Amino acid sequence: MPQIPSASAAASARFTLDPAFAVGEVNPRLFGSFVEHLGRCVYTGIHEPGHPAADEAGLRTDVLALIRELGVSVIRYPGGNFVSGYKWEDGVGPVEERPRRLDLAWRSTETNRFGLSEYIDFVRKVDSEPMMALNLGTRGVADALELQEYANHPSGTALADLRIGHGDKDPYGIRLWCLGNEMDGPWQTGHKTAEEYGRLAAETARAMRQIDPDVELVACGSSNQSMPTFATWEATVLRETYDLVDHISLHAYYEERDGDRDSFLASAVDMESFIENVVATCDHIGARLKSKKKINLSFDEWNVWYQTRYHHAEPLNWEEAPRLLEDNYSVTDAVVVGSLLIALLRHADRVTVACLAQLVNVIAPIMTEPGGPAWRQTTFYPFAQAAAHGRGRVLRVNVDSPAYETAVYGEVPLLHATAVLDESTGAVTVFAVNRDQHRPLPLEIALHALPVNRVVEHTVLADADPEARNTLTDPERVTPHPGEGTALADGALSATLEPMSWNVIRLA
Repeated sequence: MPQIPSASAAASARFTLDPAFAVGEVNPRLFGSFVEHLGRCVYTGIHEPGHPAADEAGLRTDVLALIRELGVSVIRYPGGNFVSGYKWEDGVGPVEERPRRLDLAWRSTETNRFGLSEYIDFVRKVDSEPMMALNLGTRGVADALELQEYANHPSGTALADLRIGHGDKDPYGIRLWCLGNEMDGPWQTGHKTAEEYGRLAAETARAMRQIDPDVELVACGSSNQSMPTFATWEATVLRETYDLVDHISLHAYYEERDGDRDSFLASAVDMESFIENVVATCDHIGARLKSKKKINLSFDEWNVWYQTRYHHAEPLNWEEAPRLLEDNYSVTDAVVVGSLLIALLRHADRVTVACLAQLVNVIAPIMTEPGGPAWRQTTFYPFAQAAAHGRGRVLRVNVDSPAYETAVYGEVPLLHATAVLDESTGAVTVFAVNRDQHRPLPLEIALHALPVNRVVEHTVLADADPEARNTLTDPERVTPHPGEGTALADGALSATLEPMSWNVIRLA
């Protein structure tokens, strides 16, 4: 099935690193994630009172430890599709008095045992930042302002004092807000045209800035690049909101289809195209408005997600926290996730927020069993490594690589790579994926004016079985292992990338 390029097995890939040629600084928010009231993400995921590892708030401390290890910097909440039917007031106050509601998005029953206060407590315990999504599907300006006042105003008003009365004296300090979710999608409760949404988003943003001029706002962009309204949607929304918002959102999910693994491994080609097309649209509108402002991108939903499996499922019947979208990821999926992280880093000058969707159980890097253990999926490792070592200034990488032919994206380089310089220490980390399913890829990197003289570490995520997975019964089947034959000499790095692998090479 795989079509390997005409280049011989010995053909190598190469690129040059020079600190004079950089993309931009990495915003720590690039390593965000996403918690939605969907399936078991919240209930029996992060929140399970009565679990042996639960703290006094019902949060699973085993899960909290894994989230801290993952390095998540910002957590988007409470949706996702869920938010477009959500009443934030249902999730505040005494838990025993909170109403049960039907969730139209996922045909589940929402108990509201976990709400706004519990979310803020959770975010603080994992050393992350809140990113709150507003319901602009079934609600609007007044509800957004009331939530903002409840969450952020110190005291002396009805809503601020209500928060204090509920036990939270200090304001939540939420800085980053999403103006709705996927409002271009016909599946969305309260779906709107670009004109309708643009006006509502602008009025909501304007009103929120009257409370706090420094609030950071994300307007809804297209749900994916294949939407029939893509680019027109962004242009229309930004004409209304350009001077009022800071970011526009992007969402993208990838899966292997019909056994076409070659195209799946090249998924980042689509992600990079998506980013560049949205940047072009943003800058076009900025030019038309004669504005010096730059709109940044919030890629606040991205992952590998086998959506075709979900769409073939039977309709749900209003269960509480059903097992839903619990994809068990292979080592192949993890390599693709690593490549998607490389795509985000390669555009760090404009992608300043990104959220892996989701965090626990639902298409997630962390899995749990009710009353039982928590463990790392294969996709945990590339994210954790990028979050730990991908801080600093992204260097420009133009690869010279053998290529291969894909059915979806045409000719694609076998090597996908980026590099990050930590200017405080001079250390450099190279992130690289070999897309060749069967053959190793020799790599040569010229290091111009970089004061590195040793290889600190080369780790590889790969497996002889492309379907290898971590499971409840074998939670460490796939873990990173040391690379072999990596050497630094005469201002050049040489390494061999195993077939279909995610690689992290740290230099100092």
